Amino acid sequence: MLALAALLTALIAGCSTGGTATPVAQPERDSGVSVTQDPGAGATDISPTAPVSVTASGGTLQDVALTSESGRAVQGALSPDRRSYTVTEPLGYGATYTWSGTAIGASGDSTPVEGAFTTVDPDSVTSVTTYIADGQEVGIAAPIILKFDAPVADKAAVEKALTVTTTPQTVGSWAWLPDDGGSRVHWRPRDYWTPGTAVHVAGNLYGVDYGDGAYGESDFTLDFTVGRSQIVKADATSHRMQVIRDGATIMDIPVSYGEGNEDRNVTRSGVHVVTEKHEDFLMSNPPYYENVRERWAVRISNNGEFIHANPATTGVQGSANVTNGCINLSLSDAEEYFGTAMYGDPVEVTGTRIDLSAADGDIYDWAIDWSTWQSLSALPGGTDTASAGAAGSSATGTGVTTGTAVPAALPTR
Repeated sequence: MLALAALLTALIAGCSTGGTATPVAQPERDSGVSVTQDPGAGATDISPTAPVSVTASGGTLQDVALTSESGRAVQGALSPDRRSYTVTEPLGYGATYTWSGTAIGASGDSTPVEGAFTTVDPDSVTSVTTYIADGQEVGIAAPIILKFDAPVADKAAVEKALTVTTTPQTVGSWAWLPDDGGSRVHWRPRDYWTPGTAVHVAGNLYGVDYGDGAYGESDFTLDFTVGRSQIVKADATSHRMQVIRDGATIMDIPVSYGEGNEDRNVTRSGVHVVTEKHEDFLMSNPPYYENVRERWAVRISNNGEFIHANPATTGVQGSANVTNGCINLSLSDAEEYFGTAMYGDPVEVTGTRIDLSAADGDIYDWAIDWSTWQSLSALPGGTDTASAGAAGSSATGTGVTTGTAVPAALPTR
């Protein structure tokens, strides 16, 4: 009777649900060995990255395996004393896994290792894309941008799974910007990157509950480096533009900025970021012009602002602002600047009546003051510092380069 009661108790406890489950002991047999499974037999909605193990008390394990529905044995490791077996790879979504094996008691009698559990079956999985490619060299103002293919409800859960590691140590923070066809989160340093900084980004997103029935599709890693320091100084009142490389002025040229007689043609003041460059580019701004071919075009904002050649304004470059908002250069100057520009370079525009803002496109990160930026983190106080790499410390945090995040090993199915 007591044995029956113990069996019923174990079965009831084993039917727990949720992302994690309380370890449950199999009923003790006459062998004197007790087997405990985590999660317990019959558990459902288990996270595919939750710890999974089986332990023998009063005995050792033999021929233990956890098998998927397809019959594939999940990778795992038996402890040196053979008393516990731990799964060492992530599981699949919406799958049932079954234990097999034997626990041998001190007397030589055996107890079977048996039982099954089921992982959570998401309503949807959400993928992420990075705007910096793995191995890329970027300018000193380049933010780390993660773009999700759907809205993220539980932003704090996702942010906790993101890590930024830099050498040398860099102060920075994540910030969630308004959704744009899906959620997006940016990490930027408090000040411009130090040239030569090595950056490693890791997202342990597989198995993370994003909320509203969505889960992370896969883990990812991203490694990139920060190149030389190049800053464009663009004072619209001077009608000139300077290119400063590692503290030295390498170009000081006449230009023309937005005419500014209407809001639409005011070159925005603030720190822009180079995102694309094209030797030839067709520009349109209906109803004012359409499909006008321009040369040596460097995009600095998604609102349509470029630094580019325009022979039609060469006569007033250096003396008057007449453009539709772009920064016009001569053909030779534009070609020379084009050759120096890199994704992530800052372009500091001053002297106009409208500031760069969220209304102007995708990267307006440097238009946000530091305390406000930190407040856009989903975690209290934001993330203050990236951890240092081997020699330094991680935050728990031709054209635009868009790369799919590099996934970690695929989970067991």
